[in-house]
Amino acid sequence: MTWNVFWRFGGDWREREPGIMATVEAYRPDLLGLVETWAGDGTSQPARIAERLGMHGVFARTSLPPEPDPVEYPEQTGIAMGIGLVSRWPIVATEVHELPHESRGGDPPTALLSSLDHPRGRLQVIVSCLEWEPEFAADQLAQARALAALAADPRLDGKLPVLVMGDMNAAVEHAEIAPLTETMVDTWTAGGGDPDARTVDSGIPHAPIEATKLIDRRIDHIFARPGHPGQTVTVRGAFLAGDRPIDGTYPSDHYAVGIDLEP
Repeated sequence: MTWNVFWRFGGDWREREPGIMATVEAYRPDLLGLVETWAGDGTSQPARIAERLGMHGVFARTSLPPEPDPVEYPEQTGIAMGIGLVSRWPIVATEVHELPHESRGGDPPTALLSSLDHPRGRLQVIVSCLEWEPEFAADQLAQARALAALAADPRLDGKLPVLVMGDMNAAVEHAEIAPLTETMVDTWTAGGGDPDARTVDSGIPHAPIEATKLIDRRIDHIFARPGHPGQTVTVRGAFLAGDRPIDGTYPSDHYAVGIDLEP
């Protein structure tokens, strides 16, 4: 599963947090890629989720989206913006890769590569968030190209698929993420997911309706490539989660994407 969980934006993160926890407890995904997740006060959201589920968690800082300066709410003070992974299997190694950002400048966005001790061998998972602003489309394309190259690295070869998950801020038909869609399996489509599904819905609170190219589209993805040439990626199903309010509150401004992947 991959989910953009809206950091501490919106002024209601404490109200949303129980819904995030309730959703992941209900689905208990083997893997949960987190975007717009947070770290601070001696802990992190991936660590808290992992502890609740009896799993393993890791956090990495990123600059997409940037932490607000000045803060919008006191509870954002000293809180880092990041990406993360929660895993059923032990996380034995991690790498943080900086992504291109020539047009935007400033601190780099990142991709988190985690190597997991799966019973069938090492499982390689990459979590990231790409540029979204139209004026930085060249950066977004370069970032997608860098993710595709990282996923294709032969050192990640093994018995299991290599996964790339996160908020790519583009639908599969958008040219900005063509390096991923042209070289990897879109597991949503392969799993028979609804072609009209949306992960950013204009009808929910906090929806970024100003992002006219992205609103009411499926912009959160799980891509996969076979661990070796000649192998196949088999997806048994695809679904959305977090797409209903819990105790009257939507957990995020995005819905989560889940797949049932045959290892």
